[in-house]
Amino acid sequence: MRAPLRWVLWDVKDTLLKVRASVGEQYCKEAERVGLKLSPVEVEAAFLQAYRQHSSRHPNYGVTQGLDGRSWWMGVVRDTFSLCRVQDPALLNTMAHNLYHNFCNAENWEVFPDSKKTLESCSSLGLKLGVVSNFDNRLEEILRACGLLSHFSFLITSEEAGIAKPNPAIFNQALQKCGVPAASVAHVGDHYVNDYLASRSVGIHGFLLDRHNKHNQPDVPGEHRLSSLEELPSQLQQHMD
Repeated sequence: MRAPLRWVLWDVKDTLLKVRASVGEQYCKEAERVGLKLSPVEVEAAFLQAYRQHSSRHPNYGVTQGLDGRSWWMGVVRDTFSLCRVQDPALLNTMAHNLYHNFCNAENWEVFPDSKKTLESCSSLGLKLGVVSNFDNRLEEILRACGLLSHFSFLITSEEAGIAKPNPAIFNQALQKCGVPAASVAHVGDHYVNDYLASRSVGIHGFLLDRHNKHNQPDVPGEHRLSSLEELPSQLQQHMD
């Protein structure tokens, strides 16, 4: 006899919502406020370089090295603009501070059109919902601003947990909060390794969201793939019978 499904865990970024404009455009808008004219394409490339360097030197916002999400992101922003030949430390700090706070605002995020309806459908099936996200501690504020927070019983961010997906320990933390066996829990996310493989490694029912048909891994059966969140409730119902 299978354990009936009780909980659905959610990834957030690129699953329920995405950054509205490109990072290059958003950073350039901030630069304009302090009188700098920069190219979004150049800034985007600089951002990717700075982000990669910080991620490899200080994984998961550097929480095990005494950093936090705020100082980590401010470092990424300062390095991004430094690579674009902005040298003034006061300007770099101002832009870093403003951008860190700007990304808490709803206007910088776009909720996918199928997100709210699917969350509501899952709740109406009697399922409880939680979040497991490789995000910093701004996540609660962002979900509140985007009108999604009330759907969730708990949030686990990698900054707060001190561990990041695909480390299975972050899913074990979530299972403790759910208070049910892994077989009674599903997880939905857009990343093959961090979401699909990592959740399945602890016995959770992983679903891979593939909005743009990018994933061609042969080990993901058709019934574990979603091209839209609207397909999820009927899949979950099969695990509830």
